[in-house]
Formats: sequence, C-alpha cells, structure tokens
Amino acid sequence: MTIKPALAAILLLAGLASPGMAQSAGKIDLCDFKPAYADDFHDLSISARKLNGRRWIAHTPWNGDFGDAAFTDPGPSFPFTQKDGALVITASRNGGARWRSGLIAAADGSGAGWGVQYGYFEARMRMPPGPGVWPAFWLSSLKPQSDPAPGIEIDVVEYYGHATDAYSSSLHVWYKGADKAKSTHLVHHTPVAAGSLSDDFHNYGVRVSPDEIIYYFDGSEVWRQPTPAELKTPLFPLVDLGLGSGFPIDKTPDPSELAVKYVHLYAYDPEGRASRCPK
Repeated sequence: MTIKPALAAILLLAGLASPGMAQSAGKIDLCDFKPAYADDFHDLSISARKLNGRRWIAHTPWNGDFGDAAFTDPGPSFPFTQKDGALVITASRNGGARWRSGLIAAADGSGAGWGVQYGYFEARMRMPPGPGVWPAFWLSSLKPQSDPAPGIEIDVVEYYGHATDAYSSSLHVWYKGADKAKSTHLVHHTPVAAGSLSDDFHNYGVRVSPDEIIYYFDGSEVWRQPTPAELKTPLFPLVDLGLGSGFPIDKTPDPSELAVKYVHLYAYDPEGRASRCPK
C-alpha cells in the first residue's frame, strides 16, 4: 500500500505464472481449509491502536498513514458504521479542509492479532465510485513492529476509482534499514467490466502456500507467484478506504463509502477434508 503509481507501472507483470505448482488453475477449493478467523460485521469490534479484546484496530500496527485521507479513530458514526448487513468505511471532509477516512487491521504493534501463515484469505466488498478513491484488502506479516526481519505485503485488491475497468494486486517484500534496497515489488492488473466493482459486491481472495501465492476474483484464479523465502510468520488482514495514491481527489465524491460484507481467513487443513466435504 505504499508503492507509487509510476513504480507500479514499471513493475507491472501481466499474467505471469510459474510452472510446476501444486494448485491447478481454476476455482478455489475450500475443502482443504478450516475456518481460522471470520468477521461478518454483525457488530463493530474496532479499537483505536490496541486490540484489547477487539477484532480490529483503526490504524496500521506501525502507525503509518498513507494516501490523502487521515485514518481516524472509531467514533459513534464515523468512519465506521453498519448498513444493510455490511461494514461501511466512509471517507469525508465533513466540511473541513482535510479528508478523513478509515482503516481496519487485525493486529497491533505488539504482534497480537489474528492470522495464518498458510491458508486462504477472502473479503467480499463493494467499491466506492468516483475518481480519487483507493480502497484495498491486503495482508501483512504478523510480528512485533520491533522485529527487524523482512515483512511481506500481499495486496489482494487495490482499486483506483478513475480506472473502473481493472484492479491491481501486488506482492511486496519489505526490508528495513541498511538492507532496504533488497525490497522487491510485483504488480498485476486484472481486467473487469467497467464500473462493475462499484455496482455490486465481489469476492477478492488469495491462497498462500509454502510454494506459491494464488490470487482469486469471485473464486477464480487471476494471478500466481512463487512464495517469497522471507515469508516466515502468519499474515493478518487489513481493509482500508484510502484516497489519492498520486491521483487527483478534487472530484472525489464527498462522502465516499466502501462496503465490506465479510473478511474470512482459513487455515490449510487437508486432514479435515473428508469431514468438511464428504463424498
């Protein structure tokens, strides 16, 4: 969620696939996975910066904002509400000069949180319409922020509201300090019917295994990459409604709303397949 558009264009890889991988192309098969974490947003369980028994915090665990809207602590009616059985994250200026919006993360800076290292991650979302919006569902390494080891970022979906006929997925390996130059970034664009992602809800998923990472749209594969050797910890989910990312926000609708029906995590558990999916 920190890569700039110009860099993304340079690193764009269209349809890259690696041979010899275990998972065949096509639909995701959940019979080999057991539920590990789920929020269907029947209630809101969001704290400011420490989980303290809640399911989410309202900032990145590393306290880093990005984009042109400030991520805001949860209040009584902003930026998080429930509407029609979904979490709604709202971006608005509320009559002020600066945009504010919302982000949820299932971990805090201490390393507490919910995630799995190998499994399947999925969110069902309806994107906000209009130029300047930049919503995303993504994963990050679940570890204390003081841990100097490289971090993994998997952007399952990033949507840019000025380009309604595609969305982006990414795979980043982030090194720190003197090794920062070792960081790597891969980006893929998935074409869709123009306007379809804000017209209705869609499922955005990713399967992470020791050998490969496979991205899915509405249950069908769209991209895959070898799993980086730096993936050593569980991954936790984040959802946000960012703005800008280098694109103008002067015509962004105020307010803009991202609707999220659910976020589900599944752990790899092939031994339980027979009980979950009997023949």
